[in-house]
Amino acid sequence: MTQMLDKLTQYLQFPFVRYALIAGVLIALCSSLLGVTLVLKRFSFIGDGLSHVAFGAMAVAAVLGLRHEMLFILPVTVFCAVLLLMGGKNRKIKGDASVAMISVGSLAVGYLIMNLFSTSGNLSGDVCSTLFGSTSILTLSRTDVYLCVALSVIVSALFIFFYNKIFAVTFDEDFAGATGVRAGAYNLLIAVVIAVIIVLAMNLVGSLLISALVIFPALSAMRVFKTFKAVTVCAAIFSVVCAALGILISVLAGTPVGSTIVAVDIVGFFLFYGIGFLGGKRK
Repeated sequence: MTQMLDKLTQYLQFPFVRYALIAGVLIALCSSLLGVTLVLKRFSFIGDGLSHVAFGAMAVAAVLGLRHEMLFILPVTVFCAVLLLMGGKNRKIKGDASVAMISVGSLAVGYLIMNLFSTSGNLSGDVCSTLFGSTSILTLSRTDVYLCVALSVIVSALFIFFYNKIFAVTFDEDFAGATGVRAGAYNLLIAVVIAVIIVLAMNLVGSLLISALVIFPALSAMRVFKTFKAVTVCAAIFSVVCAALGILISVLAGTPVGSTIVAVDIVGFFLFYGIGFLGGKRK
């Protein structure tokens, strides 16, 4: 135990480990805040769909040789998020089908473009890194961390400031509209914020694992708490703790960061499931 603590202390002296912890914790926090809303609105799979959109946009940006890929990836992801969440109730292609269509299409087109036009000598490695996160979170620059901090502060501030409106839209959109809440505008806000979170989270867990950051904290908190505020607070704490533990375990054990974080989330979910089960039996 002492050797492990000494090793961890030694690793924490490196800036890239500290950067990874800061970015990982902030991304996990942002993901959990709106994760509860997406789960309750039955739209939890949108994270997976938008992550594949971001993968396709990243492939196009790489082929075009863009120096600042984020300036291309973020608008494309935001646009697709708006299409998915704001398409209206009368559209011919409903929610789950549209998510699946955009998800699979973006993933396939992105991989095709990378194969046809990529100049990289290690295409398989690049694709694996993008899909599963690999070690990209451990190669963040100070500028990347500053960008992550700024966007995380904005996302958290928007959620806190519009908490009551988001709560109303989450549970009964029609009733919220009848009481004067501009449901469409707040759905648009949710779509934009989710897109920002997805783009941020790609460096942490990769395209294929982003949904875990959205779903597991919310579902875990729902096993124990019943009110929206309690679930949201618990999900945020759960997500931050799991992300920090996952990154530290990954650094110590040399395992992939994204997969390790998701594995910790899974363990945490079963722990909360057990707590909720035992608590229910006592009642």
